[in-house]
Amino acid sequence: MAATIFSPPSSDALSDAELARWRDVPSSIAADLVRAAGQIDPAIRPLLPPGRQPRLVGRAVIAVCEPPDMGGVLYAADRVGPGDVLMIAAGGRVESAVIGDIVCGALRRRGCVGIVCDGAVRDVATLAQWSDFSVFARAIDPRGPVAFAGGAVNRPAAIGGAIVTPGDLVIGDDDGVVTLTPATARARIADAQAKIALEARWTADLAAGRTAEETFGLPPPLRG
Repeated sequence: MAATIFSPPSSDALSDAELARWRDVPSSIAADLVRAAGQIDPAIRPLLPPGRQPRLVGRAVIAVCEPPDMGGVLYAADRVGPGDVLMIAAGGRVESAVIGDIVCGALRRRGCVGIVCDGAVRDVATLAQWSDFSVFARAIDPRGPVAFAGGAVNRPAAIGGAIVTPGDLVIGDDDGVVTLTPATARARIADAQAKIALEARWTADLAAGRTAEETFGLPPPLRG
């Protein structure tokens, strides 16, 4: 049976300009804004060590698959475009990789900026060389898929404990991955920028010798 293809909502899609406003927002600040609502399981980790992982900011395209069948990934590969992130809902199963350098290379050529895989990936030596393509995965596994037909594309799915919907904003960096709905992304960008400014002020105040109590406005401590 072939994969089921759902039509993603188009009227609410984030524009390239809206994406650009989030490019310098760390995942930690996005997570602070939405708390647990959009945080992907921290066990889904960046492929590269801290300081080397390319930042990930884009719109979610969703592939649902059941390893060792990677059909949903293949159908989704034909439906990504510039600024998209392929979010792979593999149910946390890691007995076989559901994507590697061949399909990731095809995604990259179409302008996809990276993948988040709630499952396993392989061919990581090649993937790690691409500074313009960011990979997050639950595991690395040399075993490949054995079926290529089932699954679904662009239906809401659970990925790393969060429900991700096609078109959601995806932010990933060394600290992890967070998703926001387009409505939340539009409503909270000013809050995110304000939090960045606030943290910069905290850093400057502490560097200038202010105490933590002064910097963070703590109430006077009780004396024991």
